[in-house]
Amino acid sequence: MSSTVKNIKKFGTFGGVFTPTLLTILGVIMYLRLGWVVGNAGLLGAWLIILISFIITLCTALSMSAITTNIRIGAGGAYAIVSQALGLEVGGSLGIPRYISQGLAVTMYIFGFREGWLGIFPEHNAFLVDIIVFASLFTIAYISANLAIKTQFLIMGVIVLSLVSIVVAAYNGSMVQPLSDSLSWGTFKGSSENDFGGSSFWIVFAVFFPAATGIMAGANMSGELKDPKRSIPRGTLWAIGVSFVIYMLLAFWISRSASEEELLTNYYVMVDKAYFGPLIIAGVLGATFSSALASIIGSSRILYAMGEHKVLPYSNVLAGTSNNGQPRNAMLVTGVLIFFTLLLRNLNAVAPLVTLFFLITYAMINIVVIIEQRLGLISYRPIFKIHKWVPWFGLISSIFAMFIINPSVSLISIAIVLMVYWYLSRQNLETPFEDVRSGLFVSFAEWAAKHTWGMKKMQQRAWKANLMVPVRDVNGLKGSFEFLRNIAKPKGSIKLLGIEPYSEDGNLADQLENISSSFRTKGVFSSSTVIHTEQFANGINYGSQALQGAFFRPNIMFLNLQDHDDYDNELKPVMKESMRLEIGILLFNLHTTALLGQRNTINVWVSDRKGDWEFGGLDIGNLDLSILVAYKLKMNWKARIRLITVVSDPKEENNAKTFLKSLTQLARLPQTLTEVYIGNFNDIVTNAPSADLNIFGMQDTLPYNFIKDMTKKTSSSCLFVRDSGHESILA
Repeated sequence: MSSTVKNIKKFGTFGGVFTPTLLTILGVIMYLRLGWVVGNAGLLGAWLIILISFIITLCTALSMSAITTNIRIGAGGAYAIVSQALGLEVGGSLGIPRYISQGLAVTMYIFGFREGWLGIFPEHNAFLVDIIVFASLFTIAYISANLAIKTQFLIMGVIVLSLVSIVVAAYNGSMVQPLSDSLSWGTFKGSSENDFGGSSFWIVFAVFFPAATGIMAGANMSGELKDPKRSIPRGTLWAIGVSFVIYMLLAFWISRSASEEELLTNYYVMVDKAYFGPLIIAGVLGATFSSALASIIGSSRILYAMGEHKVLPYSNVLAGTSNNGQPRNAMLVTGVLIFFTLLLRNLNAVAPLVTLFFLITYAMINIVVIIEQRLGLISYRPIFKIHKWVPWFGLISSIFAMFIINPSVSLISIAIVLMVYWYLSRQNLETPFEDVRSGLFVSFAEWAAKHTWGMKKMQQRAWKANLMVPVRDVNGLKGSFEFLRNIAKPKGSIKLLGIEPYSEDGNLADQLENISSSFRTKGVFSSSTVIHTEQFANGINYGSQALQGAFFRPNIMFLNLQDHDDYDNELKPVMKESMRLEIGILLFNLHTTALLGQRNTINVWVSDRKGDWEFGGLDIGNLDLSILVAYKLKMNWKARIRLITVVSDPKEENNAKTFLKSLTQLARLPQTLTEVYIGNFNDIVTNAPSADLNIFGMQDTLPYNFIKDMTKKTSSSCLFVRDSGHESILA
């Protein structure tokens, strides 16, 4: 690989960026449509159209300059810029349509060359001209980019001579037309294609604007530049500046050299008015040929870059290069694409897509800079600095231009980009570089945290099960893995807190990270950490206390009661501290033989309210977390919930039934069973309807005997719950 890299010809600013960019901007529209633009809009209108067009492209060029001086840009130009900022999915969603549209652009430039050629040699076969031009372009591009650049130098010379022909004509007195009112600000009479039925400023703008969209020609060579950070900004901005001056002067010259009628009816008016007309024809041919050459080289580089990043099928083939570093395989595929588009013979229907995909690219580059500027990350340190309004103006004006040119095709273009993004987002692409998305997500999280910090105590509607799970026995954790996942899924989280004495060869951290990874793979976010301490309870409590200062803190302490646990000295202190810190508690006691059964039914036991069966606002006692967890398990197990209460006074039976019925309605718990029993609680529990899990509220005294008795009497796994006070099943 190193030998290949050494053989790649690297280009400087003039040859690699300035020349292809300038030649793409000084295209066929300058020679064959600028006169028509002046004829419709007048000199002032034409100047305004040129100014607006170049301001739009200038803002994008400035944004592109800023971002290219902040990253190590690889091959692919705009595709590489967007991919490194927003990921391969977004970059590919832009790169694939842009690659195809650049292939279509090559075909359109070939057709433009053919029209100019047939103007000189009308007897020549049109298709044969297309094939010969295509073969010439492909041969030059296939041999090397170096030959293409040298060819463009020759074309630059032809275009300079054509402009000299215009200067000499002006010097010799071609500017004899007075600047009439109609040529000061135009009458917008339209064109021969619509029988001069009228036009408008924005229609004329839409015709001219594609002339200004060649600013990516140099950036597409990013992988073959000696110093892209220096060359892309300088070459692109100089090309924009030079071409802007040329367009403004040409508009002035043609407005004083031809009448309104000539400008409107004769697309070849520049040929007639120049000192030596054939040089203008040569300029048209040179402009279309150079634009086609820049597009075929640029499109093959985009395809090659996407192959390098494994965005497309057969990426290894597409990323293949020759001994001198040329992307030959990508060039062959591009050649086949262009050849088949030549067979269409008429690209008028898809021609707007080319310009619109350019504008979508402009919009995305401006979005990248806006995101980078807004995030305020220290990694955004562009050498080329721009004001914050520049990318915003570039973005808004690009979108505006899209919908001015063709609203319906603009929507189709955006839909194509979104469909490609949807496809790529499902391909699990591996990004070989860090993009800005991580900073974007972190920044959004920080923004959300800062704006909701004042209402931390008022998040009942946004409640999610964020569990802290103390672990010293990984085997016990593995046994409750699915149970934990079913409580947290889909939007909750699980923080594994390992507790172990310090040891150089301790592996608890690695074991917990493996389990955390399994949780994440199965759709639940999880993280892990280890506290080194001899005291199990103290370690957990220190962790809980430390996390009180965090925004995304656990709201449930999950304790898995096992035979080796010292309840009074280890678990009870943890639960008491959790109650003090207003953290919910789930104490799980897995039945040794019944386990979790078939996961079909969940019993939630509602305490006897002893005459207080009226709803007091949203306060239903220590019951919210129990029902919330039961509901999560119901959804993930596809089980049913049964609410059970036992009353000692028969007179309260109807009130209890009414309470449970109201509870199911207000808590929005459809298909929930309710049962009310009369008698002694301990007797009823023993004979209660069987369930795979029984959920009980826990008293403040946290009695151990109650926990063991309930597991034994129900012959099932039990979950003992203590609310934090911040949950509400009625919210």
